[in-house]
Amino acid sequence: MPTLTAVKPQLDQFRLEADAFLKQHPDLEKIEILYAGFCGPLRGKWLPAEMLQKLTEGGVRLPLSTVALDIWGVDVPATGLAIERGDPDGVCIPIPGTLKLVPWAKVPTAQVLVTLFEIDDQKPTPLDPRYVLETVEKKFQNKGLTPVVATELEFYFIDIEPGPTGLPLPPCIPGTNQRLEASQIYDLDIMAQFEPLLMEINQACKIQDIPADTTISEFGHGQFEINLLHVPSAVEAADHCLMFKRVVRHIARKHGMDVTFMSKPYGEETGSGFHVHTSLLDAHGTNIFSGTAEEANPALRNAIGGLLDTMLDMQILFAPHANSYRRLQPGSYAPITCCWGYDHRAAAIRVPATHGKGARLEHRVAGADANPYLVVAAILEGIHLGLENQSDPGMPITLEADLTQYDHLTGNWEVAIQTWLQSKAAEQMSTEEFHRMYGTSRTAEYEVFATTITGFECQTYARKV
Repeated sequence: MPTLTAVKPQLDQFRLEADAFLKQHPDLEKIEILYAGFCGPLRGKWLPAEMLQKLTEGGVRLPLSTVALDIWGVDVPATGLAIERGDPDGVCIPIPGTLKLVPWAKVPTAQVLVTLFEIDDQKPTPLDPRYVLETVEKKFQNKGLTPVVATELEFYFIDIEPGPTGLPLPPCIPGTNQRLEASQIYDLDIMAQFEPLLMEINQACKIQDIPADTTISEFGHGQFEINLLHVPSAVEAADHCLMFKRVVRHIARKHGMDVTFMSKPYGEETGSGFHVHTSLLDAHGTNIFSGTAEEANPALRNAIGGLLDTMLDMQILFAPHANSYRRLQPGSYAPITCCWGYDHRAAAIRVPATHGKGARLEHRVAGADANPYLVVAAILEGIHLGLENQSDPGMPITLEADLTQYDHLTGNWEVAIQTWLQSKAAEQMSTEEFHRMYGTSRTAEYEVFATTITGFECQTYARKV
């Protein structure tokens, strides 16, 4: 096994946690190793519980190319990361604090998040989305600042079986054969009917130390939103969001349903967003965004300005897939202009409060399909540049604002990819290699969609042109 000097403290800490965990759960049979690459779906391995020691020694591996697998789980040759260079392994480094029980498993099971470490270079792979976020967060730590982050995630429960055309169907109301067919915004009766499912999700979150908070029913048929509490660590907040998606998916299936985090699963229904609340604490624990109760202070204004300046450059992180752009259309209940406002949900950047511990901004652009690590990294990078450059966000929008005067987010996937590839701000967020490889992966997925003939296309044109 390689000598992993750079991460020895991390491995030592995890070893202590693992020893205590095994003593507390002597019946443990299985360990699930979880890793998230560019596209977000978790991949990994199962280990017998007695092999947990192997993980603490850096003895578990995954191919480094796992980071850039496409949404279908296939290598992207254009990245040159797989068989083109022998498809070398990376070492799975366990993340302290993420060894948790899996309450829905059929046998006693635990899970643990890992990052990938390059064996030859003795360093984390710069392509790892979690490492990308760590590097951006360190820019704040070097200035004595701590990002405080909370996430809100919308999603749809769907029928376990697709409809006759392959599209998802709204679920039946638990205990009935009646499908959800009407708007359910803040509907307490719907909440009550889904209570066993929602309560089991909350219970699973408690077991896995995911700080789930408020639950609401949203506009769409079977759409809900669950908020996670803020934590003084951007990386930990993204971990929570990633693990939360896994909880919802598995508990839904246990109840005979499924769940989708697609940005726009139904053409006529509202899309699902991923909203991120952010503030900054100084070395004394003071919120630097706190000003008067009437308006944003200079630090908050600069942060907003940086986010607006980089929003188009980073859009492919907020909207990474083809379906993401279904949501970013007029009349879709998603922000489509680069603007900000006080408690204004049509704005891309909403400011819920300007005074006290709760002073913060809310970034509302990302879809629920986006990678949490990369979304939060892009937000922090925009804030960092805004503070560095003392960016001016301009005037906040009001109820009477003419949104046509602002830059618009693109509704075109290819344009977002090309904007990313040409952006210096995007390149400087992490490394040149990550910038290039992420753009390559998005281009490859776009090209598959661009050359795939759909059934609707044939239905429309085959016998009529």
